[in-house]
Amino acid sequence: MALPVSQKLEEKLACSICLELFRVPVTLPCGHNFCKCCISDHWRKQEQAPARASKGYTCPECRRAFEQCPELEKNVTLCKVVELARDGEVRVSGPERCEVAHGELCPQHGRPLELYCEDERRCICSVCTVQQCQQHRRVLFEEERAKKQALLRESLEKAQEESERIEQVMQELEEQTRNIKNSSEGLKSVILSKFALLRKALEDFQWQMVARIEQEKAAALGRVGEDWNLLKDHLDVLSQHRERAQCLLACPDHRTFLQEFPLIPTLESPEALLSVEFDVADVVKPFAEILTDISRLLLEDLPCSVAPKAPDPVGQGPAHSLGPVVKVVAPVQECQLQTELLKDHRNLTFDPKTANKYLELSKGNRKAKHGLRAICEQQEQGPRFKPWQVLCTQGYGHGRHYWEVQISSHSVILGVTYHGLPWEQQQGHKFNIGLDGGSWGLQVLEDCYLAWHKGRAEKIQRQLYKNLGVSLDYSKGVLSFYGLGERTQLIHSFHNVFTELLYPVFWLCEGRVVTLSRRD
Repeated sequence: MALPVSQKLEEKLACSICLELFRVPVTLPCGHNFCKCCISDHWRKQEQAPARASKGYTCPECRRAFEQCPELEKNVTLCKVVELARDGEVRVSGPERCEVAHGELCPQHGRPLELYCEDERRCICSVCTVQQCQQHRRVLFEEERAKKQALLRESLEKAQEESERIEQVMQELEEQTRNIKNSSEGLKSVILSKFALLRKALEDFQWQMVARIEQEKAAALGRVGEDWNLLKDHLDVLSQHRERAQCLLACPDHRTFLQEFPLIPTLESPEALLSVEFDVADVVKPFAEILTDISRLLLEDLPCSVAPKAPDPVGQGPAHSLGPVVKVVAPVQECQLQTELLKDHRNLTFDPKTANKYLELSKGNRKAKHGLRAICEQQEQGPRFKPWQVLCTQGYGHGRHYWEVQISSHSVILGVTYHGLPWEQQQGHKFNIGLDGGSWGLQVLEDCYLAWHKGRAEKIQRQLYKNLGVSLDYSKGVLSFYGLGERTQLIHSFHNVFTELLYPVFWLCEGRVVTLSRRD
């Protein structure tokens, strides 16, 4: 069956590359016609082919080669014929032809879209060119496409570069993630091993101390047992002697009495037994300093130490500091820490028998005043301190204890001591509190504090207070000093292993007054 004329004409007017009606047809020197954009793309691909033997340009139909790229001129006649064919194509009925035609026609005028308006950024027909876009910049489709293709290729290159960069960064992040995980796991393993070792060392140290105490206890109890057995044997001998003597005394016959008397053994006094003492301080001495350093490190020096800290108060009483006084208008309550400390409050009294002769005590022995003009009358009632010091009557052992004092000014020392604190003044010092291993003291200076123990002083920069609190946790081996003002401030803590009763002790410079607080 013969094809319609229109179909034959459409075949002749089709580009052999894109197989569609010519769009801006151009004629090569060999006489063949192609779409300008199609032949340009064809030759561009030839230029980019890596295995190309020659650098010439060929016709896709006859394969004729051209050394130089021919200049592509628009075939005006063929272009008009194509337009007529397109007009006829629009008139052809049928749904498929209508769909194709509508996609290539101007929606306003029904004319073929031939140019691109750069100002309005749309494809236009000849009518649009005259009526709407006469003053606009208009270019051929292939020219505009070439521009857009260049931009698109540049965009693709940038997208590719950005994708590669992002992939590289992601790989680096994955490597960082692996390194962080590996490093953290390794560090955790080291820390856990180290703390396990420390726990093992502390446990060994604990059991070593316990074993030493048990060993010394067993030795002391053994000596006591030996002495007890000796006394028990001697007591049995005395009992036997008493029985025989009583029987002999009850004998009525003189001859028998005289004959039996020499048979009673002579009593011998037992050797004097040495007192067996269990010296707690001597037992603990090899471990005390190490245990003190460990306690200070764990309870104070570590960033997350468990030492008691004063909470930020909602409000407390007015400050009694030695520096500038801050007035508090609103009535306030004692802070929580001081409330806890007051549960263990103890009322103290000074021991007049220990007071230096220049210290004048009040009637109830709760206030001590240093005045060089008045000498204490009770001078001959036993040993008293040569330094300007005084002990308290009360001594404290196991448990928790707390007391508060008020000082009139700086140049005062408050502390605790075993009962063996020397009465004489130490060379080079006006006091002896904190100069040995059996006393601890806090010296209040004009601008700071000094914590004294074993003759070493630690300087402490804190606000200076007139009201001070002393907390003694004997069992835990912690002696703490607090400043009492708007807030209860921890000034310093001593850590030790206490082995004897501790007595509060004070040193006062000239003109100073110390008052022991009393609570009922």
